[in-house]
Amino acid sequence: MAVDEIEDSSAPLIEHLAELRTRLIKSVLAFLVGMIICFTVATPLFNFLTDPLCSVLADRGQDCDLIFISPQEGFFVAIKVSFLGGFILGFPFIAHQLWRFVAPGLYKSERGAFLPFIIASPFMFILGASFAFYVVTPLAYNFFLGFQQFGAEGEAVTEGAAPLSVVFQGSAQEYLNLTIKFIVAFGLCFQLPVLLTLMGKAGLVSSAGLADMRKYAVVAILVLAALVTPPDVITQVILFVVVYGLYEVSIFLVARVEKEREIKLREEGLWDEEDTVRDPEDPTA
Repeated sequence: MAVDEIEDSSAPLIEHLAELRTRLIKSVLAFLVGMIICFTVATPLFNFLTDPLCSVLADRGQDCDLIFISPQEGFFVAIKVSFLGGFILGFPFIAHQLWRFVAPGLYKSERGAFLPFIIASPFMFILGASFAFYVVTPLAYNFFLGFQQFGAEGEAVTEGAAPLSVVFQGSAQEYLNLTIKFIVAFGLCFQLPVLLTLMGKAGLVSSAGLADMRKYAVVAILVLAALVTPPDVITQVILFVVVYGLYEVSIFLVARVEKEREIKLREEGLWDEEDTVRDPEDPTA
């Protein structure tokens, strides 16, 4: 039976700190390069980010005209777009630097277990961000813009006065702030299965424990939905349903991790029957 061995590394603490500094510098440089690249195409990127709003306005027969309400707003919009794009472009390299720093201190089996989570994390973030951009954001703006109609047909109008007409002319910066908030919030929420499964693999949580915490998870997710989304019921319900669904997926994944651990320990003759994992779906277990 092969025995896992930590890679030969007896570097003193100062060398580890020097390596950490080097990898942090490389990560920051990768982020800055990605940010500069995105800054050169900030306008097309911003136009892409405005697509959900423009689609909703087009359905209402309005032009998609966002405005700048201060002289410096255009610059800060370009910076924010570049910041988000630079992080997305630089993340694979940053994750690689993190892996290169952590991997030498892990056992071979631990490296094999940890690597899939490094790969799954950006995938789940992109999945969550895409869900926010293509599904949640159009619904949210459709909800908000539904309140811009005043002086509707059938209402009494003062004689000689024209009915009140309100046309949306949004601030580009405010729109971008809200859209980025949606993207980041859903992207981070989609990390829940990755985080809980990794904790389950490390033995920090169990599927039974997560199942027992369902009622507390519901309350926590409701609070989260109220904090990270605008005050409209539709968006909050969508976020709650999605995050709670991810919580249930996490319980299933942690249960699989525990089952695989049990099988491996039984094969090695190290399994203790007192450590048998309780089925999270069986309250009598």
